[in-house]
Amino acid sequence: MHRENNFDFLRFLFAVFVVLTHAFAISGEGEHNEWLYQWSNGQTAFSQIGLSGFFVISGYFIFQSMQRSDSLLTYYKKRFLRLFPALFVVLILTLLLLPFVYERDVPMYKNVEVLTYLPNNLSLYNFQPVIKGVFDNNPYHSINGSLWTIRYEFSLYIAVGLLYAVRHNYKMTRVLIALVFIAMLIVYNFFMARFGGSSILGMQGSHILNLGAFFVCGSLLAAYGFENINNKKLLLFVTVVILIFSLTFNFYREVKHIVFPVVILLIGFIPFPFFSRFEKIGDMSYGIYIYSFPIQQTLVYFYKLDVYQLIFWSLLISIVFGYLSWHLVEKKALIYKVKSMLNYGNLSLLKGKK
Repeated sequence: MHRENNFDFLRFLFAVFVVLTHAFAISGEGEHNEWLYQWSNGQTAFSQIGLSGFFVISGYFIFQSMQRSDSLLTYYKKRFLRLFPALFVVLILTLLLLPFVYERDVPMYKNVEVLTYLPNNLSLYNFQPVIKGVFDNNPYHSINGSLWTIRYEFSLYIAVGLLYAVRHNYKMTRVLIALVFIAMLIVYNFFMARFGGSSILGMQGSHILNLGAFFVCGSLLAAYGFENINNKKLLLFVTVVILIFSLTFNFYREVKHIVFPVVILLIGFIPFPFFSRFEKIGDMSYGIYIYSFPIQQTLVYFYKLDVYQLIFWSLLISIVFGYLSWHLVEKKALIYKVKSMLNYGNLSLLKGKK
């Protein structure tokens, strides 16, 4: 992969988009009043653009990570270290916040939901968004509503791992991913009423199909080596025009899973001097994403901010927490991941000499 790219900036931007939309909901203004939602006639919102972008980028690079992994265990270890250390820290810090915002007759130490908050959310599939007595009187009753997407992300990591045995058979890999993508598009566009409300391990069918299709499209483009295509700028112009037209004339839903991933990856791979240097700051996106919701809820609880005040202060504080999360937790886990891969490689060499 080309070293100079804009993906750190894009992930940062997508995290900001999520914070922006959440500010409308958490302040009580209502997501329906959010700017992009209004302009697009309800077709999308900034948070939806952010989540879709996250899943596209993740699908592309997770597929490549799977192909590069020395073993399936190594692949899953990398995925675990990317998600869980930062998640564990934010959940612990949230529990430390509880005594300052807890309001209920039942003592906090006797509240079962307090005891289950950490293990349930670490398990991903027993997602617990609320604790009775915490933020009950805020306009939006959830402690960290952002965490609901992590189980979908992790499930897609598992799905990509199923391709490990055929990862070097490029033709078969491409065919399998293409068939899955086509099937998801058919169900999403023609059978959503039947399958959208279904649930698997607490995950809604509509989200599996929607976010999953973005992820799978990213993986499919990775399987075809999308970063090496020619005429990127021309293709970017054409696809952006299609995207704008789809939002203007209300057919975004029908084209988004194909056009949007192409636009995002093209923006990522076409080097822009300022954006490509963003990686020097670090990838703050995951930290911003998982910290921003409780930060916003806390600000509303103590200061009753309106939507614009909440956007400003929550973005400022979330960026600080995102920066600290990257440099103090995520980057250290990444270093451990690299060291373990090197150790595994050295062990493999030693075995080869025997």
